[in-house]
Amino acid sequence: MDCFLGIDVGTSSVKSMIMRADGIIVGVEQQKYDVLRPQVGYAEQDIEVLWQATCSTLKVLSRKYPKAIRDLKCIGYSGQMHGLVMLDKNNLPLRNAIIWQDQRSIREIDEIHLRVPPNKFNAITLNTLSTGYLVSSLMWVRNNEPENFERLHKLILPKDYIRFKMCGEIGSDMSDASSSVVFDTANRDWAWNIIDKLGIERSVFPECHESYECAGRVTTTAANQTGILPGTPVVFGGGDTLMHEVGTCLIDEERPWVANIGTSCQVTCAMTHPLHDKEYRTNTFCHVKEDLWMLMSCNLSGGSAMKWIGEKIFHKQSFNELNQMAEKVSAGSDGLIFLPHLNGSRSPDIDPRAKGMFMGLTLNHTGEHLVRSAMEGIVYSLNNCMEVLKSIVHREPDRIIASGGGARSRLFLQMEADIFNKPIYTTVEA
Repeated sequence: MDCFLGIDVGTSSVKSMIMRADGIIVGVEQQKYDVLRPQVGYAEQDIEVLWQATCSTLKVLSRKYPKAIRDLKCIGYSGQMHGLVMLDKNNLPLRNAIIWQDQRSIREIDEIHLRVPPNKFNAITLNTLSTGYLVSSLMWVRNNEPENFERLHKLILPKDYIRFKMCGEIGSDMSDASSSVVFDTANRDWAWNIIDKLGIERSVFPECHESYECAGRVTTTAANQTGILPGTPVVFGGGDTLMHEVGTCLIDEERPWVANIGTSCQVTCAMTHPLHDKEYRTNTFCHVKEDLWMLMSCNLSGGSAMKWIGEKIFHKQSFNELNQMAEKVSAGSDGLIFLPHLNGSRSPDIDPRAKGMFMGLTLNHTGEHLVRSAMEGIVYSLNNCMEVLKSIVHREPDRIIASGGGARSRLFLQMEADIFNKPIYTTVEA
């Protein structure tokens, strides 16, 4: 039976999965890696480490499922969005990728808005500029690493580099390119007017394609590194949040909304026209379906907040162990409140300087209370995101599809059902 390979290049790991044409999962492999934080507010990744992790997962799959590898019809990609990968004239990385969690470019935002006022920027891109986006990170490099900026030949997003290593062709897709926020989202092309005003050479931007288009075929070099047969077709794929839309069947305006708890967390809905929020609280990106767009409201700390608690407070407790701790405490955490802004805030208020906190601590609270309060704070932040979307589209969903790692927790799912006051559905492979 025909099979398909999906590669999800996430923030904390890469996951590769083979699926049969009838929807049956053949096998899944995952490899973790770290976010590098050389200074306060910085978030980077060695993009070659991500490629090697991808190769590791594919080698295992090719060894375990040789027949499925022979039956592969094509390879698709999903990946963390917004980040900046800079390549030189030999298509080698100039520096570590600056990823979406990065907060260093606050001054560059002011500089960009001096050249393009916020209202005009928002009207073209349908997005509000913030730290961690490709364009603000690129301006930081120009101001602080001029030698790297001068050597820049092409810029792409993280998953685009992994696909390039597989097929040898550089490019991006509409969904991920729109997350750079230097993209004319309504017209599905780079925002050349903004790019010119910022003084960036047009030639450094890659060609953009629809997510389903073929980017190339697996090269002999990549085949030797991964175990995938040379010549296997490779499609462009899309940004991870947009690919979630496809995986959860959010492919038209009438479908339910998606609440995702991954490293960050988002609420999303599909639209048949490129609506945007004039109060600067949301993002609008190109959907992987060429006749749709996606409206998103985002909190930057979801699973990353749980990871911080597990590592820094409870000395590397796993998520399952944290979940068991939280189950011992009743709803409301006995008055303990957690604000999950450990990496700034994006919705409903854009503020890269926002901080997290526990409020209402008493001598009666335990470690279990801290964990439960954190989980509740994450879901309440998702509820804030949902209320923002309701105010823009003037409707609300009849049900919610939960996705991401948080959807594997029965407690998180119950919290969502209680706080959203909606039926919650999830997929088999959340």
